[in-house]
Parts: sequence; C-alpha cells; structure tokens
Amino acid sequence: MTARGIALLVCAVLLLAAGFRFGYPDLALLGAAAGLAVLAAAGFAAWRPRLGVDRVAEPDRVARGEPAAINLTIRNSSRMRAATMIAVDRCGPSTVDVPLLRLRPGHDTTTAYPVPTHRRGLVPIGPLGVTRRDPLGLLTLTRTYGGTTIVRVHPRIHLLRALPAGLTRSLDGGADKVPQGTITFDSLRDYVPGDELRRIHWRSSAKVGELMVREQLDTSEPTLVVLLDDRAVAHPGDGESFEHACEAAASVVTAAAREALPVSLHLVSAASEGPFLDVLTEVTPGDGDLEATLRRLRAQRLGDTLIFLTGPGGRDDIGAVSGLRGAYPVVIAGLFGDRDAAPESSADRMIVIEAADGAEFATAWDGVRGW
Repeated sequence: MTARGIALLVCAVLLLAAGFRFGYPDLALLGAAAGLAVLAAAGFAAWRPRLGVDRVAEPDRVARGEPAAINLTIRNSSRMRAATMIAVDRCGPSTVDVPLLRLRPGHDTTTAYPVPTHRRGLVPIGPLGVTRRDPLGLLTLTRTYGGTTIVRVHPRIHLLRALPAGLTRSLDGGADKVPQGTITFDSLRDYVPGDELRRIHWRSSAKVGELMVREQLDTSEPTLVVLLDDRAVAHPGDGESFEHACEAAASVVTAAAREALPVSLHLVSAASEGPFLDVLTEVTPGDGDLEATLRRLRAQRLGDTLIFLTGPGGRDDIGAVSGLRGAYPVVIAGLFGDRDAAPESSADRMIVIEAADGAEFATAWDGVRGW
C-alpha cells in the first residue's frame, strides 16, 4: 500500500468513527466512500494476469567484452481483458524496463536488450517482475514470472602462436623435443602380409632367418598442466591481476585444444570440474593451501610442462613452484601485476613471464625462445 493509500485508509476510519459517534451522516458517507476506494484498489491490484515468459540468451556463453543479448517474449494467456502493466526484468546487477501496454489476450510482445559482459562471471537474467497499480495510486502489487537464465562470460582469450614442444624420454635413452612428435623404435615382430616393405629390419631378418618388422611409436607429445593461483592473498587490491591470470589460463587451454594437445587445469583452493572455460568463468579468489597442491602435483606427475599463473602476492611462491622441476622438466611461471613483460629464462628450465595483463602475457609467451 502506498502512502496515499495508507492516508486514505486512516481518513476512512476516522471519518466513519466521527460520523457514527457524533451523528454526522455526511462524515460517515465520506468515510464509507474512502473505504470503498481502498477496497476497489485492492481488488484491481489483486487481479493476477496469466503471463507466459520465454527468455533466450544469444549466445549464453560469451568471451569478456563480446556482445550478447536477451530475447524476451511475453504472452498474455488471460481470456478476459487486455493487460497494461509495468514489467522489469533483472539483468545482472541492474534491471531493464519492459513495456506492456494493452497486451491483448492471446497475443505476445517481444523485446531484446544487451547483456553486460564487461566482467567475467555468471550473469543471472530474470525473473520478470510485473507490477500492477490501481488508477488512484493507492496500492501496488509486484509478482514474478518465469525462471532465471544464466549467461556465462568467459575470460578474454588471447591468441598464442607458440606452444611448448614437450620433453619426453624415448626408448632410445635420449630426449626427443620436437613440436609435432617423432617416430621412435619400439620393438621387432614377425612380418605379416600387408606390412610395408620399408619397415622390414633387414639386418635382424638376416640373423633370424625370417622377415622382421619394426614397431614404432610417438613419444614426444607435450602434456600441459596449468595451475591457476586463485588464493585471495596472491591477488591483493581490486583483484584485477586475477582477471588477467584467468585470461592467460583460458588462452593456454584454448591453444592446447586447438593443437589437440593434452592439457589439464588445476586450482589451488578447489578442485576444477567441468569444461575449462566454465571453471574459469565461475572461479573467484578464496583460501587455499599452495604447499598441499604442489605436493599433490609432484606425486601425480600429470605432464611434462607446468604453467603456474599468479599475482603480485604470489611472487615469493615462485621458488617453491620451481622445486617441481624434478617431476616436470619444464616449469613456467606467469606473474601478473607488473609492467615488465620481458620473459626471463634460466639454464635450469625455469621460465618467468611478468606481464601487466593477458595481452602482454600472450606477446611475451610467443617471444620465449626455445619452445
């Protein structure tokens, strides 16, 4: 009930009381009229229109800064009368006005509006709030219609043209390091009709007296392990360095997927489950035990290249991460929040990239020599 409605209701009670108490029928008549107006307003606002709400996000997953829109369709399923209401749709932290002017029964109206994608994260859309107000402005009633649609704003992805080549020991006892893998001798077996003649090992065949064929395999496919430091202490201030670290992680896993290379994503504070970009969309800085995470990665030995991404608060932890070089032949650290984007590499295969944002990280990454 609005302030006007409350005032009119109070006046109705006072007028009725005074009219009956002191015998003034005119006052009682005015009080009755005011009371009837309040009752009529309540009946008008209490009418619940039957509305169907259909909301479609195009697209429902988008990179940070890219356009996305909501197509909202509202249908009046009532049979009695046209609906004129005030509708407001929730769009993230703000609201969007949706005009509903004399929406006739059996008809619908469609409106579209943009989704804010300037920040990474989940943007909830809906439900639709419909407000009915009586003509005298005595009473206002708001109801919600439809469900909620989630738009996922992924981190911005920067193109990485170079990727680590991998460092995997071959059966020959050496170390093969090539971008696309190599063919390495594995074993000998008896010749089977249909085998290529170029695979016959003639020296062994002469010794054995039968044709022997070489079995070969690929031994140098790189396996990337991305460790995102999502501790709040590693990203002090406004946490913008964490946004840049998420962009770097998204860029690495996307580049690995493009080249069909094995890659895994790990967080310090929690387990990462689901598609990598969705995980990077939903993650927020929290508490975590970096030492426990490093012990787990050392024991599991999930790949040959470890990529650690952190902020200014994690600079002192780079030394602890470099201790994993026994389990991971190549260790790369990305430190965000610094203006020096020049990569630094050392003879013990520890590479440190300092960058102000994701774009500088991509430039410095492609500038690393020795991939």
